[in-house]
Amino acid sequence: CILKMASKRLQVVKGHLKTSPLASTDGEGPLTKEQLDQYDRDGFFVISGLYDVKDLEVYRKRFQEICNSGKRPPFMTIMKDVACKDQPISEFTVNKVQDFLKDPVLSKYCSDPRVLDIVEALVGKDIMAIHSMLINKPPDVGRKTSRHPLHQDLWYFPFRPAEMIVCSWTAMQWVYKENGCLLVFPGSHKGELKRHDYPEWQGGVNAMYHEIKGDSESRDPVYLEMQPGDTVFFHPLLIHGSGANMTNDFRKSISCHYASSHCDFIDVKGTMQESVAKEIEAVAKKRSRGAEITWKDVWQLKGLLVRGERGNFCY
Repeated sequence: CILKMASKRLQVVKGHLKTSPLASTDGEGPLTKEQLDQYDRDGFFVISGLYDVKDLEVYRKRFQEICNSGKRPPFMTIMKDVACKDQPISEFTVNKVQDFLKDPVLSKYCSDPRVLDIVEALVGKDIMAIHSMLINKPPDVGRKTSRHPLHQDLWYFPFRPAEMIVCSWTAMQWVYKENGCLLVFPGSHKGELKRHDYPEWQGGVNAMYHEIKGDSESRDPVYLEMQPGDTVFFHPLLIHGSGANMTNDFRKSISCHYASSHCDFIDVKGTMQESVAKEIEAVAKKRSRGAEITWKDVWQLKGLLVRGERGNFCY
């Protein structure tokens, strides 16, 4: 069993070597031509070992502190798995924490130069961190609520162009198919934004876990099995999701979405995104004790300038 696991891990590492930052030979920026070509062709690329395990341990400990405190830090969102909604906050019930850009520990991931240098190569030098998450994905309780349906991240964003938005997603521990690694559809970012809604799952579905409706992808997905510290960068139109965690351990990862500060906000009234706008505005109103907050307000309040100059993400 140990030999099998070691062999599988070696295959994962070998698969990522072609996108290692050490492979750069042109001396111009953090990305190679091959990496940029893959991003244009597939909508994603993985960099092996971008983070050391000791760096990620700091984030894991902070997450556990939050869970053990039983209290929500200011401005942060704690999401319990729907199957555990009536249970106390703990590492076994919290699916993820998000909106931690004001947290003194977790926010360091979003401003780390190792990530920002790559983000700058993709969206430009003026960078806003717009959405942050530490995804815990605890062992599934048997209802498969730990899975995440196929979706496009752009569904949740009221700003454009899509080409000026990117996500970094770092594995905090070994991530593989059995514990619910990411699955992506290469090249799907070249399509249009699709309509999303809640899936009709018998076991229930977590809040804001929308799925693509209508035509499904005909191509085969790629399962992104990753080692701790491996980081995938992907386009907001890339169709992706993750399976249920069918192991007895957690599947932790930390991520941040970035956008050029020069992105423009769009009016979603009368479009298919109006439904998600209303859902997010309702949550914001509840948390602000009745204040009328627009979808645009939400993203402007959540955003944090992490490099360069603040453009359209200001009042």
